[in-house]
Amino acid sequence: MPGELEILLRTLSAVVVLFLMTKLLGKRQISQLSLFEYITGITIGNLAAYISLDLDAQWYYGLISIVVWVGISLLVDYLQLKSKTARDFIDTKTTVLVRSGKILEHNLRKERITADELMQQLRKNNAFSLADVEFASIEPSGEINVLLTKENQPLTAKDLGLSIQNEHVPQIVIMDGEILDKPLKEMGLDRNWLKKKLDEYSVKQDEIYIAQVDSKQEMYLDLYADHINVNKKKTSPPGELLALLKKCEADLKLYADKTKDKEIKQLHERFSTDLENVLSDMNPMAK
Repeated sequence: MPGELEILLRTLSAVVVLFLMTKLLGKRQISQLSLFEYITGITIGNLAAYISLDLDAQWYYGLISIVVWVGISLLVDYLQLKSKTARDFIDTKTTVLVRSGKILEHNLRKERITADELMQQLRKNNAFSLADVEFASIEPSGEINVLLTKENQPLTAKDLGLSIQNEHVPQIVIMDGEILDKPLKEMGLDRNWLKKKLDEYSVKQDEIYIAQVDSKQEMYLDLYADHINVNKKKTSPPGELLALLKKCEADLKLYADKTKDKEIKQLHERFSTDLENVLSDMNPMAK
């Protein structure tokens, strides 16, 4: 067999085997890698190159080696699922780098992270001051996660004592002009509902590239004709408007408490009081 043809067949075989083995190993192999997964990925890649190009050796030896490596990886995954001790030994543990604004230098040295690298990662997480950091840790994947102090976290509806309806994941019900029945059924809808909705927008099914429906049964359409915009502007429900106004009121009070400028402090307190009166006048909605 000519060398060029043999290389072609070996490479195609290696691609097929790598694809099947990666499917077997699961999605973790293509996401953030652990230490062992990193080693496995490099080794299997080298073995695939060996299969493709080393014409002097028996090619199936490389396939056997890849299968052995995949078997070891599956065994390691099984041990990690069954034992926390094995998980901690193979993937290592999460390491705390900052606690209550205080850098833990011994942990930085343990993970071989410099102060510059730490500050860079904190800035990526919108923490430009150590005083704003309550907690920071490095995960086994190498990612650094940051928890800001309570006063530096964004206000939420829970902080304001408001109950907001949960949002469900929007579903695509039409793609490439074809109706997708399964997402419709999952949302408790059918083709009759969809037809009535399309009639409201005065569009035909075959004109639609993507149609998406949210938990409030509002539809967003993307047509093949990009110059046409048929989407209706959504109006915020009263509860969401109330939440927004209360957030504005809380932000005004928070800024008034933090500022040292007396004139600005009085101005924000006055605005906060005015907004509080507006919210009070919104009864019974505010109740």
